[in-house]
Amino acid sequence: MKLDQTFSSEEAINNLGSLKFSQSNRMPDPKDPSRIVTTTTTTTFSMAKEMARYVCQRFMDARLVESADGKQVNPFPLKGAVWQLTPKGMNILQGFCQRNGIVSRHVLEVLDSPRNAMQLVILERDPTTDKLSQDRATIEVIFRRFVGQDGPNVKSSVSSSDSDSLSDYYNGLVGVKMAKDRKIFDKVVNNTFTGKAASDWLMDCCTTIDRRETFEISEMFVKHGLMWAVIEDKVYMHQNPSATVFQPTKNAIYGLTDRGKRICGWITKEESASGDISAPVLMKNIGTIRDSTTNRLNHILQDPALRLLFREFLRNSLCEENLSFYLDVKEFTGSYHNAEKTKAFMKTDAVRETLAAAYGECRARGFEYSL
Repeated sequence: MKLDQTFSSEEAINNLGSLKFSQSNRMPDPKDPSRIVTTTTTTTFSMAKEMARYVCQRFMDARLVESADGKQVNPFPLKGAVWQLTPKGMNILQGFCQRNGIVSRHVLEVLDSPRNAMQLVILERDPTTDKLSQDRATIEVIFRRFVGQDGPNVKSSVSSSDSDSLSDYYNGLVGVKMAKDRKIFDKVVNNTFTGKAASDWLMDCCTTIDRRETFEISEMFVKHGLMWAVIEDKVYMHQNPSATVFQPTKNAIYGLTDRGKRICGWITKEESASGDISAPVLMKNIGTIRDSTTNRLNHILQDPALRLLFREFLRNSLCEENLSFYLDVKEFTGSYHNAEKTKAFMKTDAVRETLAAAYGECRARGFEYSL
């Protein structure tokens, strides 16, 4: 059987052993500012086989690549396995190509695949520490995507809901796999899912690269009263004393609380005294910000939860790149001011690198400027 857009373990390791990346930057000619020159920089990476294997392992752990036969493989083998990009990996690759102006034919063929349908949840992070935003409003926005945009992702049987299939979450809009009815001792509990299924969804459908971050988000779901532990995995808790709130295993079973069902819109009820925060409430709060539409937009852009919702809205309107460009410009101006304070611009190389970064970003986002 022939599989398109795949690669072997040997090919991956050999390519990483002598990897080249070329990037072209446009910037003004120092001698004639009215003239734009293009500088191409080629970076070569060399690494031993074991290091290349470790990098491939990281790609696999981050759910950027997967075995082409759909089976679990661990650790990453030196040979004998065939791989393909996951929908998440394709989404990450597409963003990278857009930012760096890469239009290579063989790459575009991969991105034109019908498997490139993932709509990742772009997790908000602290720009300094890179830690995930954990305020309640942001966690609730993630939770609504986690349970499913179009209702619960209920499987026909408990076994299918607990399967290890790697192709269940192909677009990020389908929620975590749930069992409609699961018998727990002497009672039946509706719409339950395992700790492993929760971790898998957050790994496949979010910009997470370390599975520990999925544990962290799941813990926040529990702590904010959105889901509850139907059955805890006592063995895992004994082996991992810090995992008292959430256990990412098949033996740990979770369900949605009433508050969680209200947040995701499964049940309707007036706002409770506990002060639930939902998308309508968040958007209503924007109305209290007066003076101008600009002030309201600034408030959205400064608030992690509102920014995440705004990104979802822009994605549906097919203009998400506008927000990405704004955030890139904000990061660039921040770096510029820091360099200015440290007097880095006294060095010619720093000026060139800054100008190249600015022109490169504009070109990647489809903006062309002339001086």
